[in-house]
Amino acid sequence: MHLLSIATANPSARYTQEECLEVFKRSEARKRMKNRSVMLMEKILNRNNGITTRYFCYPDIETIFDAGPEKLNKVFEATAPSLGSDALNKALERARLNPDELDALIVCTCTGYLCPGLSSFVAEKSGLRPDCDLMDLVGMGCGAAIPSLRQAHHQIAANPDRKVAVLAVEICSAAFYLNDDPGVIISACLFGDGAAATIWEGGDEPAGKWTARDFDSLHFPQNRQLLRFENANGYLRNRLSKRVPMEAAKAVRELFERATARGMRPDSASILPHTGGRDVLDQLMETFNGVGFPDSRKILQDHGNMSSPSILYVLERHLQQNPQDSTDLWLTSFGAGFTAYAFQLSRQETGEFKTLG
Repeated sequence: MHLLSIATANPSARYTQEECLEVFKRSEARKRMKNRSVMLMEKILNRNNGITTRYFCYPDIETIFDAGPEKLNKVFEATAPSLGSDALNKALERARLNPDELDALIVCTCTGYLCPGLSSFVAEKSGLRPDCDLMDLVGMGCGAAIPSLRQAHHQIAANPDRKVAVLAVEICSAAFYLNDDPGVIISACLFGDGAAATIWEGGDEPAGKWTARDFDSLHFPQNRQLLRFENANGYLRNRLSKRVPMEAAKAVRELFERATARGMRPDSASILPHTGGRDVLDQLMETFNGVGFPDSRKILQDHGNMSSPSILYVLERHLQQNPQDSTDLWLTSFGAGFTAYAFQLSRQETGEFKTLG
């Protein structure tokens, strides 16, 4: 399948880490926490942890740590459709498509629950056809964008004339929960909100267009407790272990070696990983002999970890910064499960290159 366009959308409210610290200092949650937990929160938000700013949909930031689970899900229900529709509409415009030309929409999220799924709300807002196929992938965590793309690949393989959109939407601010657990504290300092949309088509491989291939995945249920959401009195509580950077690097390395064994040339492929966090990217850099991952670090710096949309933000930035790049791209995401995913993008060289974002 071939990439027609990619687009991202951010909430209007952006906060520096220093502003987030001030919100925490004024919150009632701070008064309930142990002194060592307060010190950890302040240390993370004060130090250089690779993040400068984050975007939040949550409307009243002063109450974010004191909202109940019902209010948090209402924030998701109120904001996720609009943010997702914004990203999808931008992608449709860049692909020069009308909404009624889209044949399928695949949406992934893990930070809220809707039934019917988020795809129904986005389809309504964007004006998609009543017979547009809708699919929701829920609960796959930070890695979800790539398996969602794989589902699009299956659809297009079966119906090459189809135009399929894949949309990743996360309202992490609607899943914030704070207590004395260090992993929960780190999560509150790490995650932000965002949405990213891609549009794909089938047919013969055209010169100058990026073609997706060689999807792969790994899952390690024995490591499930390292990174996952769990229910805590109705809240989504994030579990985040110190082992995550090491386990992520091991999984990504295995996927990369499997890709090279299938014929990918490691010396001619640019590696684009999920942002994860500073420690995750540092561990990956060590694993891949000093590769710096500048696109991933820049997205982390400006947005934090947005969970599933992050890898598509990284891709959009890479394509914008390297419009004439014909090097193969190898993308990887990882997260809850513990799971890891990868796929390859390549394109035939041509004298004319068109930007996708």
